[in-house]
Amino acid sequence: MNTKIHIIIIEDEKNICNFMATTLSTQGYKISTASNGKNGLSLVTSVCPDLILLDLGLPDIDGIRIIREIRTWASIPIIVISARTQEQEKVLALDSGADDYITKPFGPAELMARIRTALRHGSRLNTGSLLALRAYQADGLVINFEKHLITLNGEDIHLTQVEYKIVSLLAQNSGRVMTYDSIISNVWGPYADDNNRILRVNMANIRRKLEKNPAEPHYIFTEIGIGYRMLEDNFVDGKTSDHQD
Repeated sequence: MNTKIHIIIIEDEKNICNFMATTLSTQGYKISTASNGKNGLSLVTSVCPDLILLDLGLPDIDGIRIIREIRTWASIPIIVISARTQEQEKVLALDSGADDYITKPFGPAELMARIRTALRHGSRLNTGSLLALRAYQADGLVINFEKHLITLNGEDIHLTQVEYKIVSLLAQNSGRVMTYDSIISNVWGPYADDNNRILRVNMANIRRKLEKNPAEPHYIFTEIGIGYRMLEDNFVDGKTSDHQD
């Protein structure tokens, strides 16, 4: 593990903060902690970490405000750690700029997996156009963004223009949950009707073309009430991994 990877934990529950700090420290991460939003923001601006673990229910500042504040100047990956289980809370956090959302209670394996995904995505953003230039590859599905070509196990997949926009957006954010509103805004524009029906219809058509069994999708997963998440591609540290999740 690269010991230079620095993670800030903003969490007011001491037991949970200590649990996360201990878990991450044993994996070689450098950890800094803050027990309230004011100190957390100060720490983030002074350190500029590689990743932030953020509780929403802080004693002084709501976590959503912190996400929005950080997003005005930085693309640091933010994983929300919260006891709030309502779908609208998750959607609000993700639409405000969070990269992922973990509901308490959670185990170390889930925490580590979410962190690995967020860090990989963050490193892609920091490489400029790398993600847009290289193809998405996962379990036989290949998306060439430059040529607008999609193949599945070597066979061409023919999508409509809108279907391609949806799939390419999800692929460029693979491993992350994209909310319904963010997909609609990106594909149809910021003033599009936020009715999810047109998105659901297009997704049904996409799954018929991509999935062996659309009822049990392998490539594009539904996060009920929130949005969609695409199977993370096999790109790891600049190379295509042979490992399949």
